Amino acid sequence: MADVTDATFETAVIERSHQVPVVIDLWAEWCGPCKQLGPILDRVIGDTNGQVELAKVDVDANPSVAQAFQVQSIPAVYAMKDGQVVDGFMGAQGEAQVREFVEKLLPTVEQNEVERLLEIGDVDSLNAAYALEPNNPDVLTALAAALIDEGQVDQGLALLDKIPETPETRRLRAVARTSGEPVTDIDATLTTLLATVKNNDDDRQKFVDLLEVLGADDPRTAEWRRKLSTALF
Repeated sequence: MADVTDATFETAVIERSHQVPVVIDLWAEWCGPCKQLGPILDRVIGDTNGQVELAKVDVDANPSVAQAFQVQSIPAVYAMKDGQVVDGFMGAQGEAQVREFVEKLLPTVEQNEVERLLEIGDVDSLNAAYALEPNNPDVLTALAAALIDEGQVDQGLALLDKIPETPETRRLRAVARTSGEPVTDIDATLTTLLATVKNNDDDRQKFVDLLEVLGADDPRTAEWRRKLSTALF
């Protein structure tokens, strides 16, 4: 259980909900029903052993969160997964109703198996995960990466076509287009390409792809982007 404020809500609730479901308890010190519901939420969510987390928000001290949820009466309870509100209720509830609410947030046996297969990470395991959840973006991205790494580029790109673009999917497409250019050779290749990027579309695309392969965290990327800008303009 965590006491969450206007300042910490983004990190403690929205971002955290991408890792584990978060139940948001909107309450106030003067609210009698809130004090009845609070211990029930603590107990029921505690019984999940970390599979669901509780965030308590004092609406008097944190008006921005209360306004975001358009709270008109409390207690008000919401469940958030992957940054989205997926369920909720208002008013004090008994323990049986709260347990039913929380149990719907727990991962299924299938979801646990997919997570296990993702952790293993080889092509056979990822294909098994894909069979269980063929629309899971994490599964599609991981399997595409594994296929591209093994040289099955067309199959990997076909999987990427099924999901929205992300920084990782852009990187994987760049890896596919550059045929897995070894990172150790990228500096030499970029130096050669720099002389022709202004007038050669293919070389310019390859230059940009290699920067995607390096990734934003590589300190070389920003420097090479500056050199590309200078060469183009």
